[in-house]
Amino acid sequence: MMGVEAEVAGVLAQLGAAGLIGLMWLSERRSAHERERQVNELHDRIRGDKAELGVLLAALEANTRAMVSLEAGQRRLTAALERSGAVGGGIDPEQNSHPRA
Repeated sequence: MMGVEAEVAGVLAQLGAAGLIGLMWLSERRSAHERERQVNELHDRIRGDKAELGVLLAALEANTRAMVSLEAGQRRLTAALERSGAVGGGIDPEQNSHPRA
């Protein structure tokens, strides 16, 4: 490890102040490019997640509408059965719907 540090120190001494500034600028640009690449990847991922979330929310909305519709249908069926006397009039709809063997 000591040899690498001595070699880097030798290169920096040869470059001088202007070379050192240039090296630092190149290093900063490389780091900035990497950060920009990461930001772009995250942005693309967020866009994909947003599209997937939209699909999930649409499915949830459709399922909610279906459940509300089902509940309304069950309420209408219950009301019709109550009017006909099949429910609440002493008749057990479970016994009427399943013939005994």
